[in-house]
Amino acid sequence: MGKHQKRIAAPRSWKIPRKVSHWITKPRPGAHPGDRSIPLLVVVRDLLEMVDNAREAKRILHEGAVLVNGKVRRDRKFAVGIFDIIAIPRLKSYYMVLLDKKGNLALVGIDEEAASRKLCRVDDKRMLKAGRIQLNLHDGRNIHPGELGKEIRTHDSLMISVPGNEIVQHFAYQAGSKVVVIGGRHSAQTGEIQEIRIMRSSQPNVVRIKPLGDGEVFETIDDSVFVVGEEKIEVPGIRAA
Repeated sequence: MGKHQKRIAAPRSWKIPRKVSHWITKPRPGAHPGDRSIPLLVVVRDLLEMVDNAREAKRILHEGAVLVNGKVRRDRKFAVGIFDIIAIPRLKSYYMVLLDKKGNLALVGIDEEAASRKLCRVDDKRMLKAGRIQLNLHDGRNIHPGELGKEIRTHDSLMISVPGNEIVQHFAYQAGSKVVVIGGRHSAQTGEIQEIRIMRSSQPNVVRIKPLGDGEVFETIDDSVFVVGEEKIEVPGIRAA
């Protein structure tokens, strides 16, 4: 894999002009997949439009003015992905990263309280020595929930504090739960799970979803589904649509 990224060949999820220059910053490999992540420098310069060029963006980052998930990040290539929280305390500006209806990574404004917690999906669950349970989350975090881990299953969602990694809320992946789609033709659409169809093959499981707004019932794969609440949507910045 090359160390450089041509702007015109950047992932389609980057909402940037393609022909203004030849090169653009390439994200450093991290917790998020390449097509669902964007380097921090591009976020500051192109999405937030805080600066006019890369030099000014580097200066802001080196000063420690930008926090990602509660931690200061100075690496211009740091990969930011879905449901990450970006904070600029000096400006009292807080954002959550989501996919819009066109599949582009976008920033949704939230308040300071909402910026203190982050939604994560449980992608794997493991049993360690002495009966300890480890949860592997979608953004690369590994947490040990203690006794609460017995109730948590793969594809459930957790609202965790940042940067403390304490579990604040638990949303079960089950019929009736509210979800948001993060990929495919129904990207950014919210709905309620009607059915989870387990495929007894190498094919991904299929989720049948009823939209919360207008629209017909649709199906998508479970990797594109994120639980955002049970009785109602509990994640600030996500609206029923």
